[in-house]
Amino acid sequence: MEKDLMWGYLIQLSTNMWGEPGANSTNGFWQDHLTTDEETWKKVIDFLPGCGFNTVLIDVGDAVQFESHPELSIPGAWSKEKLKGELDRIRSLGMTPLPKLNFSAGHDAWLKIYSRMVSTPQYYQVCEDLIREVAELFDHPAYFHLGMDEEWDQGAENMKIVRPRRIWWHDMNFYFGICDKVGARPWVWADPCWNDPEDYCKNMSKDALQSNWYYGTLRRNPDGSFKRIESETYRILEKAGFDQVPTSSALARWYNAAETMEMGKRDIAPERLKGYLTCPWYFVYKKDYEAHINEAELFKRAKEKHSPEECK
Repeated sequence: MEKDLMWGYLIQLSTNMWGEPGANSTNGFWQDHLTTDEETWKKVIDFLPGCGFNTVLIDVGDAVQFESHPELSIPGAWSKEKLKGELDRIRSLGMTPLPKLNFSAGHDAWLKIYSRMVSTPQYYQVCEDLIREVAELFDHPAYFHLGMDEEWDQGAENMKIVRPRRIWWHDMNFYFGICDKVGARPWVWADPCWNDPEDYCKNMSKDALQSNWYYGTLRRNPDGSFKRIESETYRILEKAGFDQVPTSSALARWYNAAETMEMGKRDIAPERLKGYLTCPWYFVYKKDYEAHINEAELFKRAKEKHSPEECK
């Protein structure tokens, strides 16, 4: 296995990837002001290096005071100077901060009014402006995560717009083109592959880094294949020649990171395995601090077991 793998932790600065923009939603996700607890944020970030993380993927959303589109910034959003200072602090701890803006129509509440304008000229301009501004804010990162998960799978109450597959591919390639212009490799969730693996592998750019995720038990059939398409997708992507960063979470199974890393070593060629990512899917609140610590420690144990050479 190649050295210098990505060992990544996703952390959410914005909470507004779900719900209905404009009012606090009944599901408790949408917030009309920034609710990230700064003390908890700093404590979690400080804890990560000791667990072997070298990358922090930041869900930016509406939590920054954008210059290009200030109408999107939620009250209490961090100034760009404040976020830059935090990015520098993350780098001083030996980790690389990377940006994430989720453009899935199932997770774009943070885009507010523009979430109702998907695939229109105005929407495309806003998306380009934001990718360019965030890329500059992160000092032109090597990777830019675009989300794009669960657009076809969520319940109707969260799906106000669903793009036809042809338009979805057009828009995906549009985002990729902007990433290319700012010098960042696009990075996406790979769960759309679950719906139609053949279509996905045929139309997805090989330049896009893939993060498949499945947080349950990775059970196998007698022939070695996985029992669920969500897990088998790792092997489907490998066979098709995609670079991958398999993604785990302790949200459903505490041992998911260990099983994911075991799978990665067994089923993905070293030259295409670019690292691992873990996602706690807890917001950065005081009450959830221990959940973040638990996520990081479980990832550390999995890394020590399955990639001890990376722990030296």
